[in-house]
Amino acid sequence: MRNKLLFIVLSPFLSLTLVAQEVSFEEYDLSNGLHVILHQDKTAPVVTTSVMYHVGGKDRTEGRTGFAHLFEHLLFEGSKNIERGKWFEIVSSNGGQNNANTTQDRTYYYEVFPSNNLELGLWLESERMLHPVIDQKGVDTQQEVVKEEKRLSYDNRPYGQLIPVVGQHLFERHPYKDPNIGYMEDLDAATLDDVIAYNKKYYGPNNAVLVVAGDIEIDGTKKLIQDYFGPIPKGPTVVRNFPKENPITQEKHVKAYDSNIQIPASILAYRTPGFKERDAYVLDMISTYLSDGNSSKLYKKMVDDLKQAVQVGAFNIDQEDYGMYLVYALPVGNTPLDTLVVEMEEEIAKIRDSLISEKDHQKLRNKFENRFVNANSSIEGIANSLARYYLLYGDTGLINKEIEIYNAITREEIKEVANTYLKPNQRVVIEYLPEEVDPN
Repeated sequence: MRNKLLFIVLSPFLSLTLVAQEVSFEEYDLSNGLHVILHQDKTAPVVTTSVMYHVGGKDRTEGRTGFAHLFEHLLFEGSKNIERGKWFEIVSSNGGQNNANTTQDRTYYYEVFPSNNLELGLWLESERMLHPVIDQKGVDTQQEVVKEEKRLSYDNRPYGQLIPVVGQHLFERHPYKDPNIGYMEDLDAATLDDVIAYNKKYYGPNNAVLVVAGDIEIDGTKKLIQDYFGPIPKGPTVVRNFPKENPITQEKHVKAYDSNIQIPASILAYRTPGFKERDAYVLDMISTYLSDGNSSKLYKKMVDDLKQAVQVGAFNIDQEDYGMYLVYALPVGNTPLDTLVVEMEEEIAKIRDSLISEKDHQKLRNKFENRFVNANSSIEGIANSLARYYLLYGDTGLINKEIEIYNAITREEIKEVANTYLKPNQRVVIEYLPEEVDPN
């Protein structure tokens, strides 16, 4: 779902009156390999129960893309003790809300309840993990749901294919070359046996983390967790061995076509390191420097001053194995796409060739401080962060320490990283055009 927001230029962050405070947590493992993280906060009588599975769009075989996203929907169908179609009714009738989302790297489920319904949230997630009902009726139903979502959010939505097009051209071998939601023909081809095998492989307790955050009593919560999750059998060990990509050493020009748009787009795309690497943090700062807010370098130059673009931006799509760094612009009137490329490259070259100002550097630090505080300002946000930092980064403590990484990034480091990853010979230049069909 986050890809729906990536094409929007971020608004300036509002000043926050909150003060970043250390998030306390306790973590341990059950005998079946399930990692548990508990965070107690009694400021409000609510509790978030969440499970993040280390399975995403990249976990597939050729011809069977989109399975993780299909499972995001399928595992709401019901379980041995939950009647089909009753999941959301149970949650809402008990004063709660729930949702799920899938990326290329993980799937996340969560419920938010009044704290007196903690046990209900644990039961629901244990039912999802222990014995979901996976049958032909459910598969058929959710295949159609996902296909309709693909039509609405990707195939028939303006610029909906932009991110998949970037992935297609940045990667030749790694599964990131294929969209998280999958291809229609693969969704149609999925059999019940395929789906059952996928569930057995990826949705065991040893491939997941359970987070309970909010108004809880630690000892009582531990007992409930043991009761509901302890008996779940350990799943097979997930082994990944994705092919490595060869470096991009020569600029590549491609064209893509979207029948849903009237204004074309010019895109500079770079393959960058996975989000655990320090350089990925630096690239986050560079994208904020270039395009976060009306005073940012790209916006002020191309939208305000030169009036060449109606929209411009830069963002780092963070992923576990490789990132995708994009700089894009939509032209005003008949401004040539080549002109947009020249202007965008000029601003990137400035970062490669000279240090950003001390004033701009401090401004970046302030923005990331605000983001850090905002991310941990709600129980839901804290639960998500705890799960993500453990499962994907291997360090739950980053919830308190990550801001130190950003604050330690120097102007010299920004220049160095731009020279390492954002040179013209390392990019794909994409003309994203409003044509009904590719004339070639």
